[in-house]
Amino acid sequence: MPFSSRVATFVTLTFSVLALVAQSSPGLAADLPAVPAVSTAIQLSLPSQVPAMTPAAPSAEDAVVTAEQVEEQVAYPTLAAAVADQSIRSDADQDLRCLAGAIYFESRGEPLTGQLAVAEVILNRTRSRRFGGSVCDVVTQKGQFSFVRGGKLPDAPSNDDFRTAMAVAKVAMKEAWESNAADALYFNHRRVGHANGTRIASIGNHIFYR
Repeated sequence: MPFSSRVATFVTLTFSVLALVAQSSPGLAADLPAVPAVSTAIQLSLPSQVPAMTPAAPSAEDAVVTAEQVEEQVAYPTLAAAVADQSIRSDADQDLRCLAGAIYFESRGEPLTGQLAVAEVILNRTRSRRFGGSVCDVVTQKGQFSFVRGGKLPDAPSNDDFRTAMAVAKVAMKEAWESNAADALYFNHRRVGHANGTRIASIGNHIFYR
């Protein structure tokens, strides 16, 4: 029983006892106050309407999605679609330009899968840390790529083939498409023949191995 109900019951019983005593002693009845009616009902005051809960709006930081993040989230149906979807900026970082230069000078005219495989070799070398600490270090390493002269890359041309190389480089660096030569560390032209190592793939005019 709630506490308030117990109090009300106690008060009622007390006055009832006093009333009985007064009836048995008429002289005492005149001195007793009238017994008030005690209500044990408890009324609860509730609001007629409960305000609806409105979800908090996302913060400005959560709502901002950059173009680069959107590109990384896309699942492409083909490698050609992935390459075509890349935006090429004039202020691309140096590693991207070095990778694009290697793709262009080593594999322009090759199928996109072959160009991507060349990019994969360079990125695998960079990750291994055995050939240099950055993409540009790997590309300009002495004796590795014949197009490098005095540790420098030739000037990048302004043509469609180089723009394609830039797009392939972006696809490779973002891992937007899986290469057929994912584990390769070396490649050479078919006319040179297969060097020592485990053959990974043969794409276009190149053989890839590790």
